[in-house]
Amino acid sequence: MSFTQNFTAVGDNLALSAIVALIPILYFFWALAIKRMKGHIAGLTTLGIALFISATAFKMPSGMALMSASQGIVYGLLPIGWIIVTSVLLYKLTVRSGQFSIIRNSILSITEDRRLQALLVAFSFGAFLEGAAGFGAPVAISAALLVGLGFNPLYAAGICLLANTAPVAFGAIGIPIIAVEGPTGIPALEISKMVGRQLPFISIFIPFYLVIIMAGFKRLWEVTPAVLVSGVSFALTQYASSNFLGPELPDILSALVSLFALTVFLKFWKPKTIFRFKGEVELAAASVEAIKADTPSYTKKQIFHAWSPFLILTAFISIWGIPAIKLAFTGHYEGSNSLLKVINCLGEALTFMPEVPLLHNKILNDSGEAIAANYKIELLGAAGTAILFACIVTKYMAKLSWKNCFTLMGQTLNELKFPIITISSVVGFAYVTNASGMSTTLGMTLAKTGALFPFFSPFLGWLGVFITGSDTSANLLFGNLQKITAMSVGMDPVLAVAANSSGGVTGKMISPQSIAVACAAVGLAGKESDLLRFTIKHSIFLVILIGIITFLQSSILSWMIP
Repeated sequence: MSFTQNFTAVGDNLALSAIVALIPILYFFWALAIKRMKGHIAGLTTLGIALFISATAFKMPSGMALMSASQGIVYGLLPIGWIIVTSVLLYKLTVRSGQFSIIRNSILSITEDRRLQALLVAFSFGAFLEGAAGFGAPVAISAALLVGLGFNPLYAAGICLLANTAPVAFGAIGIPIIAVEGPTGIPALEISKMVGRQLPFISIFIPFYLVIIMAGFKRLWEVTPAVLVSGVSFALTQYASSNFLGPELPDILSALVSLFALTVFLKFWKPKTIFRFKGEVELAAASVEAIKADTPSYTKKQIFHAWSPFLILTAFISIWGIPAIKLAFTGHYEGSNSLLKVINCLGEALTFMPEVPLLHNKILNDSGEAIAANYKIELLGAAGTAILFACIVTKYMAKLSWKNCFTLMGQTLNELKFPIITISSVVGFAYVTNASGMSTTLGMTLAKTGALFPFFSPFLGWLGVFITGSDTSANLLFGNLQKITAMSVGMDPVLAVAANSSGGVTGKMISPQSIAVACAAVGLAGKESDLLRFTIKHSIFLVILIGIITFLQSSILSWMIP
């Protein structure tokens, strides 16, 4: 039995079909933002509603719908759930070993100002992790660091989700942009150039926006020089690297330049007043210097040793991201290097791609082409495995016993059981909406906006990332639709495809996956509704901003298109 996707399944009417397809999404927003359900309950019930609608309204055989959900659930467990478990474990290891107190003091030695700490950790360090690993690692690790510094857990999670906007399009060594080259036929470098002429505006704006959210307009002026150094250095590097090097390195280079520039700048400049949260004592800069004199001082060697778990993490993630090694870890290396050949054998043995029963090549798209469906289980090649290796090295460096490590792992799994259920259910929901054709129905409806399509083009990416939790998936889902629609309305296809990726970054902070990951990392399982209420208004504001930028670039700023 096969199933042909029908994007006008309800009453043979696209608008009516889109309204029905929107029901699970609206329900999810209602469940979290209004009803304030716990994340795992909202996720499971949303998945149930999506299954019901796919079978009744979109006429997808129920067995196929269930198997598409199972495919998503497996992906939610590995690689996404695996990344979260290992990231939280690494953080717990640094705390148990006592090294995190040194990390905390090393950041405080740069600045005790909460506004500037957010820029260093959430914006710059988070962007570096996004460029190296992607998925949930940047938010999980940077949010945990902020909590360790004394940030309110919910606030830390929200700040990191918002800060993560700037780097998402070039995340995981540029995979979102590299991936969309296939279905669109547009060279990745051209898309990279266009995204690099959109997101730098957002990259300059985000540090200002973060400080305004944290402290208000008045307190922004106190740190404007530092905010400019952080945002402008990031944006200029992002533009230059994306336009002249390609999509692989913009995040890593921009993050390093921004982190270094702000750290050096703060050696010579200090705000007059050190901003702290309500309940903390606000101090003048001179008072802070006096307090520092009374706090324990650590040698450079001690500070380096304390930060080493995250340096090791960076090294492992970078190694896992090298194309040839990545291929070997997943059993797809075909080169001549002897060592990589040996690794390839191990990677092949630890990579499983079984066909999804009832689903593989059983779904036909509107062109009559069969869609492959496989469970993707890469035990060695997963980013979470790179983080696990960092945990193992950290265990030896911190001289922790295996008993300690296994105890911490047990605590981590116990704390994350509900967040992992949330993540798996919402990824299952995403797979059901994609397989049934509901996602494409929504995309085709937005594409009917005609002359206003340049403005609404980023909203497709925003919708795609909200549903799938991934800019890569959103680009694969809507990239070709963007290209075809752009050509029909007289918009440059490169601009439309780039807008899909740029708009998608603003959907990351409200994606159910991201919300669940952030809450899990800071110990707020069950508080997903509070985090969504914090991020949703910022998400909508930023996607409108990118819509305006795209609209202007399609008309009076068309000279910016490569």
